[in-house]
Amino acid sequence: MIELTTTRHNELIDPIVHVWGWEIPIYLFIGGWVAGMMILSGYFFMKGRGKEYHCVCYRIPLLALGLITLGMLALFLDLEHKFYVWRLYTTFAVKSPMSWGAWLLLLLYPTLFIIFLLQVPDWISTRWPILHSWSQKLRSVKAITKIVGMVNIVMGIILGTYTGILLSALGARPLWNSAILCILFLVSGLSTAAAMVHMIAKERAERELLARADNLFLFMELLVLALFFIGLLSSTNVQIQSAMLLLNGPYAAVFWVFVVLLGIVVPLFIQNLAVNHKIIHTPVSPIMVIIGGLILRFIIVSAGQFSHYANAHFIR
Repeated sequence: MIELTTTRHNELIDPIVHVWGWEIPIYLFIGGWVAGMMILSGYFFMKGRGKEYHCVCYRIPLLALGLITLGMLALFLDLEHKFYVWRLYTTFAVKSPMSWGAWLLLLLYPTLFIIFLLQVPDWISTRWPILHSWSQKLRSVKAITKIVGMVNIVMGIILGTYTGILLSALGARPLWNSAILCILFLVSGLSTAAAMVHMIAKERAERELLARADNLFLFMELLVLALFFIGLLSSTNVQIQSAMLLLNGPYAAVFWVFVVLLGIVVPLFIQNLAVNHKIIHTPVSPIMVIIGGLILRFIIVSAGQFSHYANAHFIR
């Protein structure tokens, strides 16, 4: 049986916060969350739901703009040399994931702002009439909602996968060095986004559609997690050891209870009953999904930092 040595186990008294702290997991979580929201809103626009005034796709942009700003703030707080962050935008390094991410995050703001202009809330347009004027001009463009929808889906997929690529590109960390990680973060982002949008949707049909979509995303997340571990367990010894950190090591209890059970399985069961009209829709399961997605990032980031080749002996 594979077990952690006593010495290494004692070094991981607090497995949730290790080297990076809380800023990077928060940034990765919010990035995936916003990516999922963009994909869902883009889907609604592509399906012609943008013609309906109360469509939930018009409630997402302002929320997404606020969330991505918080994510950028968390990333900024983690930087060692904060006053030199502007240098990222003086060049573009093709082989650098950080360079790609910096420019991608910069492009998110105009993308979300254009969606926001499609339907400016009354309490904002009364204070800034120019936004209402811009909105009318934008909506006069032929097929603008479908164009916006397509751009949102593409940008959302890129952002969601990037949050995983940012970690998987670091080959020195065996737990992160998996192509499945970007798919896992994308699917997790979709499930947390569907859970959030499910709670803020006004129309019953939209709430039910999003709950069904969330069930699909949660099921896909279980499958991707299984593939993630199969890939690690069928690789080299150090990858197997890194997988064991989550399967039966110091991170296992938090992973199995808060991510798998309370973050995926229980919400999937509750929402399945709700969409089949056996119980009423409640915010309980969406909140559990969102918290589970957040804890997943903390677990992956923290365990990944510990699973490096210098510690290849951390499991015997």
